[in-house]
Amino acid sequence: MFKNFSIVPKFCILLLDLGASLLALFIAILIQYNVSVKLINWNNILNAMILITLINSLVFILTKSYTGIVRYTGVQDALRILLAISGSSFLILVINTLALGYGSILSLTTLVIVLYTIFCFLFLISYRVLVRYLFAYAKNYKMQKKTVVIFGAADTGVATQRVLENDGQSNIQVLAFIDDDKKKGSKNLNGAPIITFNAFKELIALQPVDELIIASYSITTKRKNELVDFCLDHDIKVLSVPPYAKWAEGKFTSRQLQSIKIEDLLERDPIVINNNQIRAQIKGKRVLVTGAAGSIGSEIVRQLIPYAPEMIIMCDQAETPLHNIELELQERGTRINCISFLADITNEKRIDGLFDTFKPHYVYHAAAYKHVPMMELCPTEAVRNNVIGTKIIADLAVKYHAERFVMISTDKAVNPTNVMGASKRMAEIYVQGLSNEKNIATKFITTRFGNVLGSNGSVINRFKDQIEKGGPLTVTHPNITRYFMTIPEACQLVLEAGSMGNGGEIFVFDMGQPVAIADLAKKMIRLYGMIPNIDINITYSGLRPGEKLYEELLNDAENTLATYHDKILIAKVREVELNTILSSFNDLSLLVTSASKVSNEMELVGKMKELVPEFISNNSIFERLDPSLQTKILDMTVGGGVEISKAN
Repeated sequence: MFKNFSIVPKFCILLLDLGASLLALFIAILIQYNVSVKLINWNNILNAMILITLINSLVFILTKSYTGIVRYTGVQDALRILLAISGSSFLILVINTLALGYGSILSLTTLVIVLYTIFCFLFLISYRVLVRYLFAYAKNYKMQKKTVVIFGAADTGVATQRVLENDGQSNIQVLAFIDDDKKKGSKNLNGAPIITFNAFKELIALQPVDELIIASYSITTKRKNELVDFCLDHDIKVLSVPPYAKWAEGKFTSRQLQSIKIEDLLERDPIVINNNQIRAQIKGKRVLVTGAAGSIGSEIVRQLIPYAPEMIIMCDQAETPLHNIELELQERGTRINCISFLADITNEKRIDGLFDTFKPHYVYHAAAYKHVPMMELCPTEAVRNNVIGTKIIADLAVKYHAERFVMISTDKAVNPTNVMGASKRMAEIYVQGLSNEKNIATKFITTRFGNVLGSNGSVINRFKDQIEKGGPLTVTHPNITRYFMTIPEACQLVLEAGSMGNGGEIFVFDMGQPVAIADLAKKMIRLYGMIPNIDINITYSGLRPGEKLYEELLNDAENTLATYHDKILIAKVREVELNTILSSFNDLSLLVTSASKVSNEMELVGKMKELVPEFISNNSIFERLDPSLQTKILDMTVGGGVEISKAN
C-alpha cells in the first residue's frame, strides 16, 4: 500500500502546518489561563487566530517550509521550519504590540507568544517525524531485520550509522560499535554500546550478527585479517566504508559500502619514503618511463607527477592502454607535460629518435614480457624484448648521457627455472656490466620484487573471474606460494631505490611473508559468501612449464646488505665485467634473428644457460639442456660466482 502512496500535495502540507500553528496558539492560551476554558475570551482568540493564519500563510509561502517531502524530513527541513516560526512569531509580537497601543486587545501576552513559538515548532516537527517513522515502519515491517556491528567508534563510524538508519531499502539495526580504544569502553554512541572485540565474540553467541562494517581508516592489516577471519568463520559478512575521497560532498550512501577485497587483507603497513630526496632529483628533469601503459609503468608515471618533473615521456607499444593513461592524466588536470610515445623498445632506430628528441635525464625501464608459461613457449620473444630491448634502452641512456637508469626486474631472476626469469637475469647482468665501466657517467640501478596485486595477469584477477563464472578455481599445486605487494607500494620502493642508488646495485624489496595460493583461493571464495569445494571447487592443474613452487628474493642476511630503508636491501651477486659478456650478448642477438624453429630456440636457450649458469629449467622441454652443463655449474658454484639460496 505504502509503496504506491503518492506524495501529498504541497497545499495539504500548508493546511496541516496552519492547523498545527492554531493548535499551538490555543494550547499556549490555555496554559495562560491555567487550563480553564471559562476564562477565555473567545472573540479575542478568534481575532488572534485570523491574524496568525494570515501571518503564517505569508511567512510559510515565503520560506517554502511546506515544500519538503514529509517522509524524508531532515535537518534542512527543520532549519527552514525554525526560520519560518521565528519570523512569524516576530511579526505577531510587533503587530500585537502596535494593536495594544491603539487600544485593541488580542489576548496575546508575551508569555503566550513565547509558548506559541515553542509549541508551534514542536508540533510542525513532531508530525513530520511521526509520518516519517510510520512510513519507515510500514515499508519494513515485513522485511527481515538485518543486524549490524560497526568497527570504529569515531566520526566515520557515526556517519556509517546515520547512513544505515536513513536507508529506506533495508531494515537495519546497529547493535554495537567495536573499538580498540579502552577509553571508549562501556560507553554509548547514539544509543549503541561501544564494546571490545572480545565482547563482540560474546555478543554473537547471544545475538546473531549479519554484517560487520569496518569504518576505520587507521586499522592495521593484521587487525583487519583477525576481524575478517573471525567473521568468515561465523558466517558474518564483512563490508568496509569507501575512502573519504570517494564521498560525494562529504557524504556516502549505503550502496557505496563495499565487500572486503582480498587485496585489503594482503596489504601491509604504509611505507615511509624520502620524498624530499626524490623531489630534489626529479624536479625539473625529463623522465622516460618504458612500459608506461602497464600496471607498474603507469603507476610510476602517477607517482612521478607530484615531484614536478619538466616532462614525462610515456613509451609503450600497446596503443589502447597508452591512450587510456593519457586520457586519465588529462581528466585529472595534470599540469606536467606528459608525452605519449608509441614504440617497440626493440626498434633501435625509433628509440634512438626518442632519446635524440627528448634527451631524458632519468629512465625507468618497466617494459618487459613477464608471463612465465608464454615465455617458455616463445623464448625468442623473451630474449628479444627483455634482453635485447633492455640493452638498446641502456646503451642509448649511455649515449645520450642520462643521469640514472632504473631497471625493474623480478624475483624470478633469482636462480631462474624458466626462460622469463633467465631473460630478466640476463638484462640485470648487462646493466651491471655497463655500471662497472669507468668511463660511463650514467648510474644503473636494478630493483627486484615479486607479484603485485591487481597487475595485468595477476592470479587474484584470474580467481575473481573464475569465481564470478561459478568456478572452479585452478591452482597449479597445493603447496605453491608467492610474495605479494601492492602496485603503489612497489612503485614507491622503485622511486626510493632509484634515488638512493650509487650505481651497480640490485635492490631487493622486503615482500613480507609468502602467501599460499591455495589458502588465497579459499579465502577469496569465502569473501564472496561461498564455501570452498562446496559452492565452488578448487582444482589443481599441476605446475606449468618453468614454474617454481616458491620464489626467492634473497632477502636474508646471508645474501643481502642493509640500507637506510628497512624494506630495501642490496643483493649480493657476482661481479660482471662488460668486456667478458659483450660477445655473448652479440651472439644472442644473432640467434634471435635466426631462431625461427624449435631447434634454433634450443640453441638460444642453451646460450642463455651459458650466460646464466644458475638457470636450471623446471617442468620444461629445456630440461634436456641442463645435464651437459652440470659440471660447469658446479665449478662456478664452488667458486662463489652464482647466487646461492637455500630454496629448491
